[in-house]
Amino acid sequence: MMKIKFKNQTIAEEVKVADGFVTRLIGLMFSKSLVGFDALLIKPCNSIHTCFMRYNIDVIFLDKNMTVVKIIREIKPWRMTWIYFKSHQVLEMAGGTLPSDINEGETLEVVCTN
Repeated sequence: MMKIKFKNQTIAEEVKVADGFVTRLIGLMFSKSLVGFDALLIKPCNSIHTCFMRYNIDVIFLDKNMTVVKIIREIKPWRMTWIYFKSHQVLEMAGGTLPSDINEGETLEVVCTN
């Protein structure tokens, strides 16, 4: 597992990585909530959908250096995003949990906890 920080503030304590075909395909679909982790990091990824989801999520599109490309807060189930060509990965969190002081162009930090 890993954690994600922004300006020395932990925004996700336990991040699950979806980097295989099946884990990327399933993502958070069919789950009732995030259980056992705070966020899902999908890579590679530059667009998402929330079909078959049961709750809102906060989404951060990130480039390879963890710089924020786009933020979408409280995206509802059964929605699709645009394709963000500068994005290489996406961090999905429970809706309303992303701190409001994170903006596009800022860089997040990955800390390995293994």
